[in-house]
Amino acid sequence: MKDCATLAKNIQKQLNVNGKEYTLFSLAALEKTCSKSLSHLPFSIRILLENLLRHAESNLSGMADIDSLLSWSADMKNPGAIPFMPARVVLQDFTGVPALVDLAALRSAVARHGGDPETMNPFVPADLVIDHSVQVDRYGNSQALAYNVQKEFKRNKERYTMLRWGQKAFTNFRVVPPGTGIVHQVNLEYLAGVVQTARQNKTTLLYPDSVLGTDSHTTMINGLGVLGWGVGGIEAEAVLLGQPYSMQVPEVVGVKLTGKLPKQTTATDLVLVITEFLRGKGVVGKFVEFFGPGINQLSLPDRATIANMAPEYGATMGFFPVDQVTLNYLQASGRSKKQIELVQEYYTAQHLFHDQSMPEATYSTEYTIDFGQVVPSLAGPKKPQQRIPLPDLKQAFTNHLTGEDKSENHVHNGDCWEGEGGFCTLNGSCHHPLEPEQELRQGSYRKNGEQITITDGAVLIAAITSCTNTSNPAVMIGAGLLARKAVELGLQVPPWVKTSMAPGSRVVNRYLHEAKLLQPLQALGFHIVGYGCTTCIGNSGPLDKNIADIITEKELLTASVLSGNRNFEARIHPLIQANYLCSPLLVVAYAIAGTVLVNLATEPLGTTADKSDVFLKDIWPSAEEIASVTAKNVTPQLFTTSYNKVFTGNQEWNNLPAPDSNLFAWQEDSSYIKEPPFFQNLPDNPPPIANINKAAILAIFGDTITTDHISPAGAIPVDSPAGKYLLGLGIPREEFNSYGSRRGNHEVMMRGTFGNIRINNLMADREGGFTRLIPEDKMISIFDASMAYAERNQPLVIFAGKDYGTGSSRDWAAKGTLLLGVKAVFAESFERIHRSNLVGMGVLPLQLDAGDNAKTLAITGSETITIQGLTDELKPKSRITVTVERKDAPQTTFTATARLDNAMEVEYYRHGGILHKVLRQILHDQPTAP
Repeated sequence: MKDCATLAKNIQKQLNVNGKEYTLFSLAALEKTCSKSLSHLPFSIRILLENLLRHAESNLSGMADIDSLLSWSADMKNPGAIPFMPARVVLQDFTGVPALVDLAALRSAVARHGGDPETMNPFVPADLVIDHSVQVDRYGNSQALAYNVQKEFKRNKERYTMLRWGQKAFTNFRVVPPGTGIVHQVNLEYLAGVVQTARQNKTTLLYPDSVLGTDSHTTMINGLGVLGWGVGGIEAEAVLLGQPYSMQVPEVVGVKLTGKLPKQTTATDLVLVITEFLRGKGVVGKFVEFFGPGINQLSLPDRATIANMAPEYGATMGFFPVDQVTLNYLQASGRSKKQIELVQEYYTAQHLFHDQSMPEATYSTEYTIDFGQVVPSLAGPKKPQQRIPLPDLKQAFTNHLTGEDKSENHVHNGDCWEGEGGFCTLNGSCHHPLEPEQELRQGSYRKNGEQITITDGAVLIAAITSCTNTSNPAVMIGAGLLARKAVELGLQVPPWVKTSMAPGSRVVNRYLHEAKLLQPLQALGFHIVGYGCTTCIGNSGPLDKNIADIITEKELLTASVLSGNRNFEARIHPLIQANYLCSPLLVVAYAIAGTVLVNLATEPLGTTADKSDVFLKDIWPSAEEIASVTAKNVTPQLFTTSYNKVFTGNQEWNNLPAPDSNLFAWQEDSSYIKEPPFFQNLPDNPPPIANINKAAILAIFGDTITTDHISPAGAIPVDSPAGKYLLGLGIPREEFNSYGSRRGNHEVMMRGTFGNIRINNLMADREGGFTRLIPEDKMISIFDASMAYAERNQPLVIFAGKDYGTGSSRDWAAKGTLLLGVKAVFAESFERIHRSNLVGMGVLPLQLDAGDNAKTLAITGSETITIQGLTDELKPKSRITVTVERKDAPQTTFTATARLDNAMEVEYYRHGGILHKVLRQILHDQPTAP
């Protein structure tokens, strides 16, 4: 290999597109300079390589990083870490508001230290899309949308006012107002350019679009050939402030797609099969790259559906390279001819444009998925990877009712105790299984003079929601066609089903209207309730009080169906314990059936007025019919019209006050926005890294504790620490709003940390956010216990099982952990994003050795823990010695691995977190304010 140190002088090349000269950092020139072929590299690795190449002259990357990635191979050992600087950052409002709060707090800190706050702006372009705040308060009528939007603005005025301030105060920062769409669909349909341009040294630079987002499902953009994935808000803030994202050189799993999809299957069925398959193979922390003849069968929205659910199958990305399908979608979605030509010319010149004649790349591992094996499916009741073929759902749910299904009963981590059947009830006990001869539990209430009876298995929520599927015209038009056939046959939705439709963009409304499919959907109760995530993130709104009372009194086991991507416990609605992901078509079908205790493959889902049975096959639209309606009605003009005034077209948003100041005016009496304590009284230099001595154990958890468990979304219970805090401020229960909406207030969020009603701490004798205070042996809330330990100046640790922190990239899961006084988390394994977030907040993730867990180490919660070997000499993945002291037994020791995976993470930990390091760096480099 030639000396690549001469690289920077030779690597820039010119590209002429339509008579204009552009500069690119040439991968072909890199091959020549370094005498090394890149043709074997996965496309995702090639794009990472270009990123390193482009930043080689700065201090963001170096020749050693490039040489490391050039040496990528399927069997590489100890690949090390590289920096990555994305082209842009996207945020949604649940994670975006706390990010903006942190940026505002950093500005305040800079000003306190005598610096100029105006110089602190996002280093890379950032777009924040407000999509997570609308709730389904009203549904099933034409007034629902206007009512829910009005309610949204009323609830969130303080938050939105701050976002309006940020829109004016910061450069390189744009806000997409409420009521526009879901961040990932807006990104796919409008924000993503696939190729980016920037002025640099009197030339126009061309480079691949790439993005980091503060939401797990940022991966949806991988369907468009854009490198991107979700990170914690903490990491995103660091990138915004010019810090590269430090990542391990990834393994790349190649998934070869072959065969042909059977009739009556959808992209949703395919992604559920892929999710089950890859989750079983174990791809956590890896890139997945799709290839093979099957990718040409997939429309780009199909690809986006598969890419969207990468977090569900555990991958960092689910990547599809740029090809002709990409170009076709760019044209179909209203991108300019100039932009499309730039994409084609640039990706071709860089050997990044894929076609089937190219030799296949080499992958770390290869799997094959045959489309012919895909069948209509759902996934649930608690995890996206729990796929159930459509004919099997009735029996699967029956098994839960009768206690015959023990598959979910492992350590007490949100499911029932080992050996007991069914689901946990609201008080933490297990549902008493039905006897074989016992009838379904039921309850009745009267509504509009009608006696309504609901039973076990009733579908109480049917929601067409989430960008996963609403970005895909085929399944949305399919749902509309199915609804039209159902309405023509006189089918109706039972009164106990809460129906809703929340598209990911206004494009959906327009093409359903053009196709005359809105009316039949509305006839079945699927009126548009908002343009946002709604049910998929727990903003499903309240159930009818009569139904809620019956569920609680009779302990009914009920269900929801939704076209989303997540169905974790208590996420969709705390009273509904079985939640099933499925296509929008099946959402409509199960809404009509009103129960999951029906085999829709063989049993009728309803009857006509003359009592004739109607089967699913009678109303299921053909693939040809869906394709014809899609081609006729989904046009580029709908996209250009929908996004014509995307940043300025919302009058209610424009009327919000926007203070004209470079510093945010913190309000002491605000219950939504408070200056966080992270940067107050920060010493100029970080203190030495030190051992953690005699820590108390705050909690012991089992496997698969999600960020929903750690930092809950949804409603704030009135009797919770957060609820009591709000009541103490004089805020009535009806104005609590949700945890997500109050992420700008650390007082609320730290009280909500580990407060999920379904979380199970093995130290507690009940479900929910409780623990034992030691040595008093008193059962109190985790928050109250943490405050008691804080008064004693005693540090805290947590023990957990496998896959700790799976789920959404919630920065408050790490921030709240820190504010409760937790210094370290022991786990058998960590989910990628949450581990990074813990490091980003200065909390030490410690991975237990294989075979070790709280049970084998005899940890009960009454012990004190000392963690040794934490000094300024700490190295990545250091082995750490842990001493366990017990009251009436000899002390013991064990070892664990400090999951600081690279030198940059050690540096973040040294400073107490990413943002602490960034602030010190800003203050060091900052000129004094005039």
